[in-house]
Amino acid sequence: MRIELTRFRVLPGKEDRARAWMDFLRANPEAFRETLEPERMYVETIFSEVVDGVTYLSWYSVQGEGATDVQESSHWLDEKHVAFWQECIDPDFTPQDLTPEVHMVPERVEAAMRPLD
Repeated sequence: MRIELTRFRVLPGKEDRARAWMDFLRANPEAFRETLEPERMYVETIFSEVVDGVTYLSWYSVQGEGATDVQESSHWLDEKHVAFWQECIDPDFTPQDLTPEVHMVPERVEAAMRPLD
């Protein structure tokens, strides 16, 4: 199982587009849920923050092994995600990863997150 929390910077002038993408995801849970199983994505949460006038998005995820990479997916939502990323996420900003020290979840929840196959 891979646990990540990574912070990315939104390009200046793309803040409204980033908010629109978050609004789209909130309005279309059935679409993003279709992508979770192939990616073995058990939990994915996106946080936003503004620091000194700069917008950042942080992804928290719990993902199983053997996942399909979002860039290899042919699902229409993943294709939109990759396009959003290329348009809005600053490629010159080094993503900031936090290091997981302790992962706490009840055993029954962890067991339920294992792949169906």
